[in-house]
Amino acid sequence: MPTNLALDDRLIDEARRVGGHATKKDAVTAALEEYVARRKQLAILDLFGTVDFSKKYDASESRRRDKVTVDKR
Repeated sequence: MPTNLALDDRLIDEARRVGGHATKKDAVTAALEEYVARRKQLAILDLFGTVDFSKKYDASESRRRDKVTVDKR
């Protein structure tokens, strides 16, 4: 979708240079992708301390129990 933006020329030129982007569009797209990824990471950090867990849980035991035994006859 076409969008007109007033971008800081100095900043967009630097983003193109350090990111190795050929076009302004490539630089802006990469910046938006990084922004979204970072915000998702920050949202995950908000979950710390909110999930209950059992100190008795054994991930190794759970994996062993979940394996399917194959009969090799």
